Amino acid sequence: MGGSFALAARQAGLVSSIAGYSASEKTRQRAVQLQVIDQACSSVAHAVDGADLVLLAVPVGAMQSSFEAMRDVLSPKALLMDVGSTKCDVVAAARSSLGERLSCFVPAHPIAGKEVAGIEHAEAALYQNRRTILTPLPETDAVRLQAAHAIWAAMDSQVSTMTPEAHDATFAAVSHLPHMLAFAAVNALSSQPQGAAYLDMAGPGFKDFSRIAASDAAVWRDILSANSAEVLAQVAHFRAALAQFENALKVGDAAALQQLIQQASVVRSAWTLQAHTSCNTTSEA
Repeated sequence: MGGSFALAARQAGLVSSIAGYSASEKTRQRAVQLQVIDQACSSVAHAVDGADLVLLAVPVGAMQSSFEAMRDVLSPKALLMDVGSTKCDVVAAARSSLGERLSCFVPAHPIAGKEVAGIEHAEAALYQNRRTILTPLPETDAVRLQAAHAIWAAMDSQVSTMTPEAHDATFAAVSHLPHMLAFAAVNALSSQPQGAAYLDMAGPGFKDFSRIAASDAAVWRDILSANSAEVLAQVAHFRAALAQFENALKVGDAAALQQLIQQASVVRSAWTLQAHTSCNTTSEA
């Protein structure tokens, strides 16, 4: 996500020099080799020092330590954003860590990404025709909010704003629960004695359904843990819906089963993926 942002910012002419930090020295050097960044930095503070624009692209569980590491060097004129998939926990971490620099922060969540991680998979077009959600705080500086909107728009992303609470409730339903269901379905299959044989016979439907089960484990551990209350609320809704299917099968009610399938088919058929239609230097920490 961070590498794609760097490439997109460069392609859009938003930046002249990009510094980056990763905990992995191999990743830092590879980012330079791939011309994703111009300078590999040895710490979060080194990457952030003197930057006009900072993008924090780390698992949500690492947000607080990253905020703490940058607080004393973050310019009072800088714009700071993240790309975390949860927002209430990130906002809480920022409040407890950024001090006077909290006004610099515009929480962001681009609704884009891949099931594979790593700098080799960065691409400048990742955010094009995708929605980016901004969840500004009462303390967020209005000028920085406007700048954040302009930056994502320059990358051809469609920008919306929500409260952190509304964001987390929404994405528990349409992202976090679906990922957990994909993980659970693959685990349920693989745990059976004949699971490997069943998997050998799987077709395009299983491929489409299970694609997101290949997502990064550490990233999704943090997301599900951070948004556990909202995810559990969605689990309850899912259990109720699944129980209807189970009951129809148990009693042999084909008409009820067809009605449940048709209900879902109508909703899914009517839905379409929406494209939810200047700084001088950038640091990505």
